[in-house]
Amino acid sequence: MVLDKLDNLIEVSLKKPKKKIVVAAAGDDQVLLALKQAHELGIVEPILVGNKEKTKIIAEKIEFDISRFEFHEESEPAKSAKIAVRLVREGYAQIIMKGLVGTADYLRAILDKEIGLRTGNLLSHIGLFEIPTYHKLIALTDAAQNIAPNLEEKISIIQNSIDLLHRLGIENPKVALLAAVESVNPKMQATVDASLITMMNRRKQIKGCTIDGPLAFDVAVSREASEHKGLESPVAGDADLLVAPEIETGNALYKSFTYFAKGVVAAIILGALVPIVLTSRADTERSKLMSIALASSY
Repeated sequence: MVLDKLDNLIEVSLKKPKKKIVVAAAGDDQVLLALKQAHELGIVEPILVGNKEKTKIIAEKIEFDISRFEFHEESEPAKSAKIAVRLVREGYAQIIMKGLVGTADYLRAILDKEIGLRTGNLLSHIGLFEIPTYHKLIALTDAAQNIAPNLEEKISIIQNSIDLLHRLGIENPKVALLAAVESVNPKMQATVDASLITMMNRRKQIKGCTIDGPLAFDVAVSREASEHKGLESPVAGDADLLVAPEIETGNALYKSFTYFAKGVVAAIILGALVPIVLTSRADTERSKLMSIALASSY
């Protein structure tokens, strides 16, 4: 199956054993709506943590019967996150999702050195976008987790992303390492790192993908821009994965894709013991559903 739209993620996840998803501070209307759809589609089996009475009221409004699901009572959101993490560590759930809990508290529980979900790998965020003006799905990393990754961290971020894309059936993803220009400038660290990573790929130190960089954004997504600049690249105009040099670039692109380009996104954090669903309140209901599907297909 060609993964040419986000709805394909549902088909991918249905071919795999159904996973249990634990939601920290589950009393959020948009999260419960997405969870309801995911359950009705047969993607996941929910485990809920939070204020049961509040969650029940919201669930009744959206006609979602949560009485059949395992529920752990905890009114304090930060403690709900800790309970959700414990349930994952004890093997009761294979996905964790953020509900009505602050991102800092949610990630603090996940990253706790003693009881969290660390594996020794670098955690990184990836968004998989369906954008009307691009000819296929395109992924973006890292827009939310790593602030200013160094060379070693960028390689780990790319490895996390390539592993996910392979699992989704994209055998040889084309990876664009973004910068402001295509030439190497020692004063612009993004161009230096990109050139080193590209060379590592060409020498088979990074396998399973085709990497090129530094590439400006227009070249990465437009063959015409590449030809106009006289640049020959196996990635230009056909990128499967965009790698931002730091979080400001990644975050701005992420929000530009959703707000200006009307893109729908499925986003998770990779590198932990299980996939981490970390959606924004600004994300649409469909994006939240697709994020659950992406996590369950991993």
